[in-house]
Amino acid sequence: MQSSSTTTTDARPPRARAWRLPALLAGAVALVASGIGAAFEPDAFFQAYLLALLYWSGIGLGCLSVLMLHHVAGGRWGFAIRRFLEAGAETLWLAFLLSVPIWLGVLLGFHDLYPWAREDANADPLIAHKEPYLNRPSFAARSVIYFGAWLALTFFLTRWSRSQDRVGDSDLAHRLRLFSGPGLIVYALATTFASIDWVMTLEPHWFSTIYGLHYIVGHALAAFAFAAILLRDHARTPLAHIQDQQLLRDIGNLCLTFVLLWGYMAFSQLLIIWAGNLPHKVEWYVSRNEGGWRIVAIFLALLHLAVPFFALLTSAVKTDGQRLAVLAGLILIMRWVDLWWLAAPAFHSDGLHLHWLDITTTIGVGGLWLAFFSWRLASRPILPLGDARFAVPEGLRAETARA
Repeated sequence: MQSSSTTTTDARPPRARAWRLPALLAGAVALVASGIGAAFEPDAFFQAYLLALLYWSGIGLGCLSVLMLHHVAGGRWGFAIRRFLEAGAETLWLAFLLSVPIWLGVLLGFHDLYPWAREDANADPLIAHKEPYLNRPSFAARSVIYFGAWLALTFFLTRWSRSQDRVGDSDLAHRLRLFSGPGLIVYALATTFASIDWVMTLEPHWFSTIYGLHYIVGHALAAFAFAAILLRDHARTPLAHIQDQQLLRDIGNLCLTFVLLWGYMAFSQLLIIWAGNLPHKVEWYVSRNEGGWRIVAIFLALLHLAVPFFALLTSAVKTDGQRLAVLAGLILIMRWVDLWWLAAPAFHSDGLHLHWLDITTTIGVGGLWLAFFSWRLASRPILPLGDARFAVPEGLRAETARA
């Protein structure tokens, strides 16, 4: 562990403030370019915008779930990244606002993202059978309910955390733990149904009972990868007092756990469907195994599973902040590729298709998301010193207050 003398002269505001303005400007420019593209290709824009929202809101949802996991299970690793998780969860307020065009567009018929929402959808017997659930008003209402649940969880978790910073009441830690247990159940239910509504119903003839859990695991993996990058970015802030090899090893092991869980979920779904020879389900994989989509699947198997798995088995990666951050960056890139592979073939089953709007909208939404995240992160001390469970190293409290 580094000594306080090493970091006292390096104390400064959270590094996130340094990239707030560049992120905001990049996001604004990319969104303007996307808006121009939307005027000429509205269908391509909404498809890309949905992908961008799923990706960035997924990181926020992952932060919310990992935050509650920390409150329930404890662990030194959680105290180091708790502020990142809280700020990430608060980005769900921004995600809610940015999602309005999608859900309002479904309600009013502005776009044709979902086959079941089209005027002639009931001509399909299967879609007609699902009409009591898959209809425009209930879809929009459920989306509001999902966000309402996530934002309520975020509100209480961050509110009590701020109170804990002010008064250091040990009862608040107990309250956070008691709240987070049922909160994880609420989160899992809301996220499972959201994944079904927003992604799986892009192809309403197909369904999978493991889909929601696969989605949840991907969110948590993205949150841990994002936190690993931020730990590296904040290595010369007061976080340096507790950022040692054991902390990095813990974060690396958690990334490894969720990489394996993601691979297990993906393979289990494929194995059950393929071995069972279920024609109405195999077709979903067939469309993702032709016309170039197979290449994407191979890259996912290699770069989302094999490379992170073998790299995270080594201490050289898990205990080196720079290497862990680079690997975490790869994981975050592959999280986007995974979502693209899940969603895009619903619109382009004839072959591999990557539109320039897919990139610009992801950058645009991401720029706003990162700027909002930076603002929320800088609104509180970088470490939860008010939590009685956190053993504060000597000299850290004053330094954190200055930073």
